[in-house]
Amino acid sequence: MPVYKDVNNTWKVYYRYTDYRGERHQTTKRGFLTRREAVAWEREALNKRATKLDMTFASFVEIYIGDMQNRVRENTWHTKEHIIRTKILPYFGKRRLNEIEPKDIMAWHNDLLKQSLSGTYLKTIHNQLSAIFNHAVRFYGLASNPASKVGNIGRESAKEMQIWTKEEYLKFSFAIMDKPISFYAFEMLYWCGIREGELLALTPADFDFTKNIVSITKSYQRLHGQDIITEPKTRKSIRDVQMPDFLADEMKDYLHQLYGIGENDRIFEVTKHYLRNEMKRGSAAAGVKCIRIDDLRHSHVSLLVDMGFTAVAIADRVGHESIHITYHYAHLFPSTQKEMANKLDAFRKEEVWVSAKNRDSKNRWRSITVGFRVSPEENEQINIAVALSGLSKQEYCYRKCINRDIIVQGNPRVYKALREQLTAVLNELKRIEAGGNIRDELSDNIRLITRTLEGMKEECI
Repeated sequence: MPVYKDVNNTWKVYYRYTDYRGERHQTTKRGFLTRREAVAWEREALNKRATKLDMTFASFVEIYIGDMQNRVRENTWHTKEHIIRTKILPYFGKRRLNEIEPKDIMAWHNDLLKQSLSGTYLKTIHNQLSAIFNHAVRFYGLASNPASKVGNIGRESAKEMQIWTKEEYLKFSFAIMDKPISFYAFEMLYWCGIREGELLALTPADFDFTKNIVSITKSYQRLHGQDIITEPKTRKSIRDVQMPDFLADEMKDYLHQLYGIGENDRIFEVTKHYLRNEMKRGSAAAGVKCIRIDDLRHSHVSLLVDMGFTAVAIADRVGHESIHITYHYAHLFPSTQKEMANKLDAFRKEEVWVSAKNRDSKNRWRSITVGFRVSPEENEQINIAVALSGLSKQEYCYRKCINRDIIVQGNPRVYKALREQLTAVLNELKRIEAGGNIRDELSDNIRLITRTLEGMKEECI
């Protein structure tokens, strides 16, 4: 590769090489201020093309990137690239690859230890450097991996795991019912144990309501300001999850509310940041501890363990790969998945708001005391209304509830129950009407309920 003086008083290099197909190419590199810089670049380019081990570490990293970038998920590579760029290249970039020794790795470790990084992150950084050297050993003839001789730094310690009991989750779910998209999203996270990215990638095509199955085949990521759909985290993550019957009914209701959605459109068009904010809001409103989104998955696993399922069964449901979590892996018989969903369905429907002390010796309910909190201003308004009614406060509140003197707002469960009750009443009235012996007033009521019910259906579909 000859070096020449360029027209603008700088230096240029003609670079010729043969690619892996045996085809010859030529390119030109311009803009060197001195001949020495041009010659140094020429030498490094030849070493890199010939994969000679006296190339700089930075040059070998370019080879490593070219070999590995397309072999891992985009978000995984984004993490690797950040570590290489910020933690490894500033220290080793200009060193010759075959001159880096274990003592250099130890000095680098000492420098990292001064940065107050977590043990888990230190271990991840070291593993990335070791992976680069291993690549050089396996494919490019480097004699040994100096990073493996030194050993790892830091200690992998999982973040503190917190879980919600069923009672805590139900309090939370009631607190976020004012936002249906949040309610249904957290229902899927808790009762199916899917990952956050798996949830946000779901489309209507992923649901099979004849079998009450949701298929997990992809994951959502937000990278560089763009929405990216990738494969799930691991091969094991591609799976079918059996939904409990109550959850399948809820998801059918939710999908009916999405106007004009396509089969392959995302049904939860929110971000991970939105879910975290909703977790904080709902936790505060429900008076339960705030946990991470990932901890909902741990809560689901804990729930299944308490219900008596084995580690292998749980691994198949939640798509685990790690032996530290599920011991080993095996496919389940279909009946096991169905049993798991049925048991979750029954478990969800159990009464959780009344303790055992409210049952008598014959397991019958005693009278239940209902309490609620109000602000001082609200309490003053209630007291005025009670005084005007001539009733006691208890009797006043009781009659307000029994007479349904309330406004039903966007509560998915209340809305569904009201619609079902109106449907039942309408069917009974129509049955009476068919007998032909009916007053005009009853006919008017039937028409009124019919119009109301049709309006509700339009809002749901």
